[in-house]
Amino acid sequence: MPQAVTLDDKYVLESGRVYLTGTQALVRLPMMQRQRDLAAGLNTAGYISGYRGSPLGAFDQALWQAKKFIKKHHIEFQPGTNEDLAATALWGTQQIHLYPGARYDGVFGIWYGKGPGVDRSGDVLKHANYAGTSKHGGVVALAGDDHIAKSSTTAHQSEPALIAAGMPVLHPASVQEYIDFGLHAFALSRYSGLWIGFKVLNETVDSSASVHIDPHRIVTQIPTDFVLPPDGVHIRWPDDWAGQERRVVNVRQPAALAYWRANRLDRLMMGRADARFGIVTVGKSYLDVRQALEELGIDDAEAERIGLAVYKVGMVWPLETEGALAFAAAKRELLVVEEKQPLIEQQLKTALFNAPADRRPVVVGKVDEHGQKLLKIDGELTPFEIASAIAARLGLDALGERSRQRFEAAQRRAARQVRNEAGLARVPYFCSGCPHNSSTKVPDGSMAMAGIGCHTLAIGMERNTKTFTHMGAEGASWVGASHFTDTPHVFQNLGDGTYFHSGYLALRHAVATNTSITYKILYNDAVAMTGGQPHDGDVHPWTISQQVHAEGVRRIALVSDEPDKYPLGTHWAPGVTFHHRDQLDEVQRELRDWKGVSVLIYDQTCAAEKRRRRKRGTFPDPNRRAFINEAVCEGCGDCSTQSNCLSVVPVETEFGRKRAIDQSSCNKDFSCLKGFCPSFVTVEGGSLRKGKATAKKKDDASVAASIANEPALPPAPTLPTIEARPWGVLITGIGGTGVVTIGAIMGMAAHIEGKGATVLDQLGMAQKGGAVISHVRIGTTPEALHAVRLGAGGADLLLGCDLVVSSSADALARLEPGRSKAVINTHETITGEFTRRPDLAFPSNTLRLSIEAAAGAEAVDFIEATELATGLLGDSIATNMFVLGYAYQKGLVPLGHAAIEQAIELNGAAVPMNLAAFRWGRRAAADRAAVAQLIAPKDKDNVVRLPPRLSTTLEEIVTVRVKHLTGYQNAALAERYKALVEKVRAAELKLGQTGLAETVARFYAKLLSYKDEYEVARLYTDAAFQAKLGRQFEGDYKLSFHLAPPLFAQRDPRTGHLIKQEFGGWVLPAFRLLAGLKGLRGTAFDPFGRTAERKTERRLITDYERLVGELIGGLTPQNHPLALKLAALPDEIRGYGHIKDANIEKARRKEAELLAQWRNPAALKAAAE
Repeated sequence: MPQAVTLDDKYVLESGRVYLTGTQALVRLPMMQRQRDLAAGLNTAGYISGYRGSPLGAFDQALWQAKKFIKKHHIEFQPGTNEDLAATALWGTQQIHLYPGARYDGVFGIWYGKGPGVDRSGDVLKHANYAGTSKHGGVVALAGDDHIAKSSTTAHQSEPALIAAGMPVLHPASVQEYIDFGLHAFALSRYSGLWIGFKVLNETVDSSASVHIDPHRIVTQIPTDFVLPPDGVHIRWPDDWAGQERRVVNVRQPAALAYWRANRLDRLMMGRADARFGIVTVGKSYLDVRQALEELGIDDAEAERIGLAVYKVGMVWPLETEGALAFAAAKRELLVVEEKQPLIEQQLKTALFNAPADRRPVVVGKVDEHGQKLLKIDGELTPFEIASAIAARLGLDALGERSRQRFEAAQRRAARQVRNEAGLARVPYFCSGCPHNSSTKVPDGSMAMAGIGCHTLAIGMERNTKTFTHMGAEGASWVGASHFTDTPHVFQNLGDGTYFHSGYLALRHAVATNTSITYKILYNDAVAMTGGQPHDGDVHPWTISQQVHAEGVRRIALVSDEPDKYPLGTHWAPGVTFHHRDQLDEVQRELRDWKGVSVLIYDQTCAAEKRRRRKRGTFPDPNRRAFINEAVCEGCGDCSTQSNCLSVVPVETEFGRKRAIDQSSCNKDFSCLKGFCPSFVTVEGGSLRKGKATAKKKDDASVAASIANEPALPPAPTLPTIEARPWGVLITGIGGTGVVTIGAIMGMAAHIEGKGATVLDQLGMAQKGGAVISHVRIGTTPEALHAVRLGAGGADLLLGCDLVVSSSADALARLEPGRSKAVINTHETITGEFTRRPDLAFPSNTLRLSIEAAAGAEAVDFIEATELATGLLGDSIATNMFVLGYAYQKGLVPLGHAAIEQAIELNGAAVPMNLAAFRWGRRAAADRAAVAQLIAPKDKDNVVRLPPRLSTTLEEIVTVRVKHLTGYQNAALAERYKALVEKVRAAELKLGQTGLAETVARFYAKLLSYKDEYEVARLYTDAAFQAKLGRQFEGDYKLSFHLAPPLFAQRDPRTGHLIKQEFGGWVLPAFRLLAGLKGLRGTAFDPFGRTAERKTERRLITDYERLVGELIGGLTPQNHPLALKLAALPDEIRGYGHIKDANIEKARRKEAELLAQWRNPAALKAAAE
């Protein structure tokens, strides 16, 4: 029976267990410290400051969300301008008794920063640590590390930097230890007078678990074997600087060791003290060791049988050696398992160096006793790598038969190396409508340099963006390089958050050295890379202009999508010029000729933040949407080139690949309208058509009534059993689509049912459209769970919300035939690469085969979930919850539906839609055909109208195109078409070959029906266009058309290209009139036929007819493949105006190369050989 749970439990319950993330545990920690102090008769306060960055990118957001709770406990949260200034503020909190009027007995503090922030703060960390903490204060420094550089520019380990500052370093292994070690860390800081380093890995901080939260559960012991000096260990004034070092080294650090020893925080976790083989490990590696032993089949009983013991270290440095030596005393060998540098291994070896021979075991870790590599020092360690090392050191003979079999199975899994043969990966990319899609472009011949921020992604987008620096030094590398190269100028991208953090100093340096550089300060009105946090100070485009002008910059340009939005009287620096973003190229060409430093402020709100604010009703949401008439679209891809937008998606049609707008993900940037193509329409008014299962009104009563009227749910399935072992679920999907929510729902549902659950979200920059993978483990109790990450072959269920991520090597490695089941959404969601490669094929079949190869074909259930969820509920965001419901009903989720639905309600986001999506997923699992029929288009008599099937045979291809050509012009044109196709068919038939006739049938028709003014008008007045609009929109809406009529449009004076204009709905009657005049096409009375573009199009037809004549005249089995390539060249002739002209030139060059081979059989033969 589900228990009563609220979202506030994690911050208000004072006993029992709560379900929370690692980040939320760190938020709860200072509240518990305040409760403990009050119980001890102390009136203390808390102070938290630092700077965000993965894996601590969401810590500040969690603190803001918990503001009412932390305020109640007298805790002040104040984000730092940067890490070192924040650390200095923490230093100040330990000095309150040096000032008159202190209101508290002490202030306990938490500093936070990612690894590079630890590095840049080395100066203040050492100064503050040497100065010390106050008696009733204490400071814990959260150091966020990224061991594999998933979300950082370096693979980072903070311990060496913290050790250099003289700070003890704790490494908690779990969310529970964030609480337990955190409370000990404050007590340790107070007792020793030291700042305490607290290692944070995404493996833990991004995971979730059910933990004990009684603030008095942890009882601290004061050492009895260590005597503090009479003058104490705490901060003081005045202080002797040289004396600080003596105090740190000779008193404080020994005091820290005494505290750790007294509280027995390094301890034996498995096996007997007299075991002969010992494993010493720490933090995350401890969980990996337990997982490795579990995979080897070594439980507590087996460990005792084979003489194996595990010792878990909690304080990495300084190592508490008394306990470690006691553990080592009876051992013949110690295996030290830790990631990155061998800190514990080296300390342990030093401690054992002078021990008696009979108490000095062999110590191995990164290397064995012969100096050979054993456990790698780079990257991260996996349970399989650890299991391999254990097996190698123990020897297979020492393992039982069951352990040997399990290890051999693990070896086979590792050797199998099932991988995605398609080579398609989902990497982070700019969001739909992201300002960086436009702002990071540079003029031809120029180069830009990246820095820290979302704009760094431009490095992989063929934008001539190269190199980067650490945060805050953007442009400084060019100051040095500029002296030794003939390159006169570069652009430097600089995010507004980085500018405020420290980048301003780099700009000052460039001014001081009179370096020719243009800083493009990308003002997005949010710290976009880490989740859209507000700036940590008053940062606006006009204040930036004033600051850089005060530093000596004399050329400042403001570029924006709304350059007229600034109120009169805004205080800009002298000489600032204002430009629309359409003028970006022109402005940059002028700035690159400026001698010295120039600044371009690009002001456009972050697209993801726009979306969030629109949902909250705090940002304008224009009732306007872009729509593409796919019949007019030529598939040239210029709209993607102009916008770089992932919401411009491919659509496969009878007449080739076209484009469409994904309305669910579109952020209404409208850059795609700049694509030189008349297929774009904007729809103003009305609304997106709701799903077939969605309430007609959006009020809660209507939604509830809609849910109540849904069809009956199928009976609950038989749930998987988890008594024998925990159940592993791998969730794969795309950042920003709610993948993390699914894991959170499952974890909370398990908690509600009293089960144990861990959830690890592997995010990185996934919110930028990259891959998200969540590892979920569900057990009978929390104690049944060890490592949060699923090991190789450890997934019982792959919940695949995206086909590409589901077929990634990381996902496939978790699958095991005979164990794993998979539910995969087959919807083809494009990757960022498509914006640059318009013909990129989506390798759906290859991706499916990869998953089937890893799990077994019979274990995989493919379903087009996006199409079903969107059709039913009107928004693709419902897809992932639909997939969860589907998997649940298939009996693949060990949770009750009542708990899952309670967790959905607790989550509080789009509750009606998510409940409906979960339930419709269940129905689809029980009767997919019935659910699919609900969303199938129907005619006026409510009869299902099946979508037209794309033609495949020659007869089908010709039939479709004869009808098209007749409508395009007349029957005579259709007969001309048929005659040439028949000639090709006959010639090919003589050789017993196929393919050429089909190719000519497709592309000859394309050339014959070139899209002139008459045809564009006809396609817009065709009933099919209105029907497609009606399937996407409803209500009272009006249309605008974005056109560049060659006879009327103006030309850009710089490029010479026609400029598109917006025309209202009044052009539809004109279109009807124009479409009726198609009979004038090609005649002496055709007013459009005299243009160079139309003459070229007619010449292409006759050229192709001559080409085909030459092909069929000399066709042989040997040159048939070459004939296919030549006949298909018109497929590359796409677009309108200058876009089409460029493609024609490319096609002609390619034709010349191929014809040279055709007309030289010897060369053709040599090429074939």
